[in-house]
Amino acid sequence: MGYLRFWRRMKIAPGLTLNLSKSGGSLAFGPRGAKYTIGPRGRRATVGVPGTGLFYTSTSSAAGRRGRGSQRTRSQTPPVVPTVPAKDRLTMGFFKRLVTPAGEEAFVDGCRELTQGDYAAALRYLQGATHLTDGAFLAGFLTLKQCEHASGQSLKKVAAESAALLEQAAQESRQLGQYFDKYGLALTLSLPITEEVAAHVGPSLRGTLLALVEAYQVAEDWDRAYECLQRLRKLEPNDVVILLSLVELLWQANYGNEETCRHIVKLIKYSENETPTHTALLLYKARALNGLKMHTAARDILTKMLRRKKDRSDDLMLALRYERALTYESLGQAKRARSDFEKIYAEDPDFEDVAKRLRATGP
Repeated sequence: MGYLRFWRRMKIAPGLTLNLSKSGGSLAFGPRGAKYTIGPRGRRATVGVPGTGLFYTSTSSAAGRRGRGSQRTRSQTPPVVPTVPAKDRLTMGFFKRLVTPAGEEAFVDGCRELTQGDYAAALRYLQGATHLTDGAFLAGFLTLKQCEHASGQSLKKVAAESAALLEQAAQESRQLGQYFDKYGLALTLSLPITEEVAAHVGPSLRGTLLALVEAYQVAEDWDRAYECLQRLRKLEPNDVVILLSLVELLWQANYGNEETCRHIVKLIKYSENETPTHTALLLYKARALNGLKMHTAARDILTKMLRRKKDRSDDLMLALRYERALTYESLGQAKRARSDFEKIYAEDPDFEDVAKRLRATGP
């Protein structure tokens, strides 16, 4: 069984880093914060909740599920892990290179450059290993990273190149992880899924599809991004974080569209405020109801969500209150709207356009 943990989002500089420790290695990638970490001590999936500053984390033991009668203990013997540093494992001698296929050699050299922080060199090497599934997977990620420095038609071209590599990896998903395992590499790629949603992914079909969603969104190919998320939902139909990503995509691609609003309302069947993830979903449901001019229903949802503050971040609560203030405005309840705007301003004067709205309505 996994566990859920939520904490405040911290802004970090965009980029790619490889973190090495005695327990293994992890590769962190991308400008936003979600991560999927695979290491010798288990797997940890982390996903950011849109607009909330929260992350969802699910952790499973590397040893698998314990028996019902077994006892949890910190003194459990840890699994055997590589003791040779990743850089040394990725350094090939002359005779080793003589017997190593060229594509595999390029993959190893690319991974080694990543450990040194030279991402451009890493991608150059990996372009010679794209016939390997792991090579296509990693090259697709690094190509996607280049979107940070592209714009206009160049941006769409780079995104298309990334998507082509990731599509290849998805088609050969059963081979993902083969060479990472061979060289004892524990991989973590921090991937922005949408503008606000991100996840830590590893060399798996799930990770590849999440990366494809991002590549398609960068290229503004909303239909293919939607198809990938629908495929992810088939793989993990009960994953509320994937549902949240899908809803965010629909909202971003078709902001204000009535048909989209109706679709979002149908998708979000939850009515209970069980976790912050459910709270964020219900926030989108309220936004969709407002888009359908069902302001009373939206107000009731938001008021219910605002009653529960435990385990909810300040950012999430502010987003709920802001949406309720807008809802009050739509209902013609100016005093209640201003009251909510004032409460938001007292906590965060820079939140959205609250200061501007307060100046416009006067004292």
